[in-house]
Amino acid sequence: MESELIPEHKQYASDEKLLPPLTMEVFLADIEKRAYHMAAFGTGSHADALDLLQDSMIKLVTKYQEKPANEWKPLFYKILQNRIRDWHRHQKVKNVLFFWKNDDNDEWLPTVEVDLHADTPEKNMNKTQQQQAALVHLRQLSSKQQQCFLLRSWEGFSVAETANVMGCSQGSVKTHYFRAVTKLRAMMEDDHEITF
Repeated sequence: MESELIPEHKQYASDEKLLPPLTMEVFLADIEKRAYHMAAFGTGSHADALDLLQDSMIKLVTKYQEKPANEWKPLFYKILQNRIRDWHRHQKVKNVLFFWKNDDNDEWLPTVEVDLHADTPEKNMNKTQQQQAALVHLRQLSSKQQQCFLLRSWEGFSVAETANVMGCSQGSVKTHYFRAVTKLRAMMEDDHEITF
């Protein structure tokens, strides 16, 4: 009965220590890198990804800071999804109106972290090549498949949470995720002779 009186974010952990409340600053610092990669995959542009990330964070802080901390993550990703969708709409209009311009000078280069404690240089090289190939292949998926894959795989969202963030049905999430995994698996098997 006593645990019912303690707010959810102050419940005791398994090591019997009182957990400090989650602050917006800690939340944003924790989510920043993954959200940046998601925006970068969605836009293909480093600068645009940073802009979308910053806009999403500002909107979360200004509009939803008073919401409970456990609602911040789905809210943030819904805001980010909407910003990415708006960016794509803007790009379509821009491409129609300014069809003669070419903005290919701002190409996003994927970031790959190398494990310095791996067994051999060959394994490191193989792993790095596979990571780079996975990033390239991920960019070849449709935007819905990319976002669905990233939300489900990187963020660990459930089907229902992903559907809420993407603004579609749970069946659509399952379809997008299945197609993304199938395409990624096929491309990785072709490139690296790997069987999953």
